[in-house]
Amino acid sequence: MDLMRIDASDNIYRYYRMELMPGLFGDWSLVREWGRIGQPGQVRVDWYPSEIEAKNARFDIQMQKAKRGYE
Repeated sequence: MDLMRIDASDNIYRYYRMELMPGLFGDWSLVREWGRIGQPGQVRVDWYPSEIEAKNARFDIQMQKAKRGYE
């Protein structure tokens, strides 16, 4: 899932990418990458014991980003 926030008047060109990935032992990871469009970003990986918990975390983050102007 890719989210973007573009506001040319304030020189804001940001992206936020999230991906769910299964682990080797039945756990799930939420991989997040964010930064300026066209540049390499920062990466963070959070682990969850089940897929549903990882999906819930992704949804919560998506809602937080929507409040900050990401689409």
